[in-house]
Formats: sequence, structure tokens, C-alpha cells
Amino acid sequence: MKRLIGAALAALLIATSLQGCAPIIVAGAATSAIITQDRRSAGTIMDDQSSELKITNAIHADTKLIKNSRIKVTVFNGVALLLGQVPSEQHRKRAAAHARQNMKVKQVNNEIKITEPIGLKVQNNDIAITFRVKSSLLGTKGVSSGHFKVVSERGIVYLMGLVTREEGDTAAKITQRVKGVQGIVKVFEYIEVP
Repeated sequence: MKRLIGAALAALLIATSLQGCAPIIVAGAATSAIITQDRRSAGTIMDDQSSELKITNAIHADTKLIKNSRIKVTVFNGVALLLGQVPSEQHRKRAAAHARQNMKVKQVNNEIKITEPIGLKVQNNDIAITFRVKSSLLGTKGVSSGHFKVVSERGIVYLMGLVTREEGDTAAKITQRVKGVQGIVKVFEYIEVP
């Protein structure tokens, strides 16, 4: 029974890390370690997850928007990143409007492309790239993977986080060397650490 619970816990951690969500739903020491690495407060982490869910739900409830579209929402420290594919500029703007309506979102980065939605093969490749980037950051001295949120879309890696310029530059250099990465977009908020 303990092995089954351990396997389920491991699967949950992997699944949430692949999606870029902070796995704060896990109880115990693992939660404390992850939260202490994140420079956001526990309240901000919860606000980000809530905003992400609310924006995603609003977009998916908008039947005119979601038809022939694929939109992915990521929120980190009140900054919303919109990725995906839509059939027109109207759709692109409509998705951003949903994100801007959220009171906890202070900035929207709309990286949605006007093109056909990507297929499962490309989506799975993006998941693999995200996993490889997170693994590389995890093993890098001077960089705490808990300071970053990594999202991949069509081989482009979007790096989000509250980081120093040095941490951001180091993470970008590490990411650049990861197999399958075709480009990097920094969506950082730069901070000064005393």
C-alpha cells in the first residue's frame, strides 16, 4: 500500500511539474521545500493558480473563441502568458481581453499565433522539452529551479520568474543547450537580491 501511495505521489509531482504548476497541493516536507524555493509568497502562488484556472475557464466558456483554437494560459506573479493558436487576430485579442478581466493579473503577454492548432506530436515534444529544461536547471549551480516557471510551445521555451539578471542569463544559457529548444523568450521580472 505504501508503494502505491509513493508511486501516486511521484506521478502527481511529475504531472504538476510538467504542466508548470507549483505542486503545492502535496502535503508534508515536499511542499515546504518547493514553496521556500519560490520567491512568491504562498498567497501569490495561490492567486496565480486561481487566475490561471479562471482565465482558462473563461476562454473555454467562450464558444466563439475556442472553436478551431488552442490556447494555453500560464500565470506567474500576476503576469499572464498566453500561448497557442487561433484562426484570426480577433480571436487573439479576445483571449487577451479575458486575461485582462482578471483582477489579479497586472500584465498580459499575448504570444498566441494566428495559425492552425498544433497536433499531439508537437504538444508531446513541447512537454519533453519543458521536462529537459527543468531537469537541466535543477542541476545548475547558482540557479534555483524553484525561481522559474518553464513553458514550451512549438520548441520555443518561455522562461518566467522573479530572478536576478545573472540568474536569468544563466538559465537562458542552460536552456539554449537543451535538445529540441528552437528559441527562448524571457518573461522575467528582475529583482535585486541583497
